[in-house]
Amino acid sequence: MPFARVDGIRLVYDVYGQGVPVLWIHGFPLGRWLWDPQVRALADGVRSITVDLRGFGGSSAPEGPYTMEQFAADLRGLMDALGIERAVLAGLSMGGYIAFAFYAAYPERVRGLILADTRHQADTPEARANRYALIDRIRQEGPRAAVEAFLPRLLGATTQRERPDLVEALRRKMMANPAVGLIGALQAMAERPDRTALLPTIRVPTRILVGEEDVVTPPEVAQEMAAGIPGARLVQIPRAGHLANLEAPDAFNEAVRAFLSEVGGA
Repeated sequence: MPFARVDGIRLVYDVYGQGVPVLWIHGFPLGRWLWDPQVRALADGVRSITVDLRGFGGSSAPEGPYTMEQFAADLRGLMDALGIERAVLAGLSMGGYIAFAFYAAYPERVRGLILADTRHQADTPEARANRYALIDRIRQEGPRAAVEAFLPRLLGATTQRERPDLVEALRRKMMANPAVGLIGALQAMAERPDRTALLPTIRVPTRILVGEEDVVTPPEVAQEMAAGIPGARLVQIPRAGHLANLEAPDAFNEAVRAFLSEVGGA
């Protein structure tokens, strides 16, 4: 596995295809494998960079807490290591939170934004308390606690009913993440800032994608985000929940390809 040394840690990544560089940022508690259906389908016009964020998969898992700004700095360091000056950032769920942090800190490095099944608001007090309660469970029970808490909500009703194979494949892959990384990322999500004020300052092409069956970051949240970002367009993905790119890859990829054609790639 190729890796880069960034700020003293090892970041495992893959590069696939040729064309406009797209840095794919996975959600919680996932990994760079999340984007397999995209990197293969788009390889004829996209140079896809997928990475295990710090604390996930094959990358280093230092003790936390982590922050969204730290994740963003890691990704900037990876871009530097790969000689990429500007890239489209594609973030799903927590990956969207990181994309916002990246744009806030390094807007000159961003060519466009794909924000999938994510939100711009900070956690409510209840959501924040739930994250810290889950941290306590992970400390006692290990990664299984995070998988049990998240997996039932990640997939839409259609997927859960019709694709039990995907449910079980996700369970196995999510279990591979180390407890220390899951705890660090949960702390980062709990403490992340609200990005509402950032939305009207975004000056790059932006596409917002959301599964119509997403109960974690539902379509009305995506609609609010799209209304707040100048020129942003929203695409709803039928028969998909929070992991729209896995649940309905053909529709997701079609939307991404159309967007990249507008920003000079694919």
